Amino acid sequence: MINLDKIATEQRNQASSHIDQVSTLEMVTIINNEDKKVPEAITPLLPKIAKAVEIIAAHLHQGGRLFYVGSGTSGRLGILDAAECPPTFSTEPEMVQGIIAGGTEAIFRAQEGAEDSVAGGAKDMAAHEVRAKDVVVGLTASGRTPYVAGALAYARKQGAPTISITCTDHPEVAQWADISLEALVGPEVITGSTRMKAGTAQKMILNMLSTGAMIKLGKVYGNLMVDVKASNKKLEARAKRIVRTATGCDQAEAAQALEQSGGCARQAIDLLRGKYDK
Repeated sequence: MINLDKIATEQRNQASSHIDQVSTLEMVTIINNEDKKVPEAITPLLPKIAKAVEIIAAHLHQGGRLFYVGSGTSGRLGILDAAECPPTFSTEPEMVQGIIAGGTEAIFRAQEGAEDSVAGGAKDMAAHEVRAKDVVVGLTASGRTPYVAGALAYARKQGAPTISITCTDHPEVAQWADISLEALVGPEVITGSTRMKAGTAQKMILNMLSTGAMIKLGKVYGNLMVDVKASNKKLEARAKRIVRTATGCDQAEAAQALEQSGGCARQAIDLLRGKYDK
């Protein structure tokens, strides 16, 4: 029997207890005021997040992979962050991967029962041949999702560093995590709807983990996205702008350098740096 009374994300939020009776403006104001609590909840975690970034970067540098594992909203957020890494940082799709309980179908349609399988989490880790060189991040707002627990336990047994991202204190999955990131955002506006504040907190932390690791790997120049993959017109224009900003060249020179470098902004900058760094 699951005791919801002990799970922070399942408590009732008094600030929104009458949200169905207020004006629309008051409704969205309540939601906005609650959302403001999210970054405040993350601030105390920054030292631990920084440590996690360093671990992830070190393992990726050695050829390891980063896995995000979760169910429902948490799983989808992991998939979202992983999917953004190739176009943003020109990483191989295998470097950062998101795994969700219930598989591909669960991305689009809830497969809530899949989260209850400890064996399922372990099985998916085994299927991806998780080893000590990899890093596994388990996402579970409640801190108790069996699927995530199984994945973390399996990864730890293989010697892989493990990180948990939860939104409750004393989460059960912390026992299998080398680093436990507990973003205490408080009860949701709609009781138990962890796609809201909890989801926002998890997304913010994932932003820091992946972006921080990529910065450590040299995937940016200053704060410029020099490894962006120019796979559409918008990204082509962005690549040209990045080259111009980094070197001071004009539009025509940026276009020529990008053509010579196969659309790679980093290589285009290197081609022009000698000319404009004098």
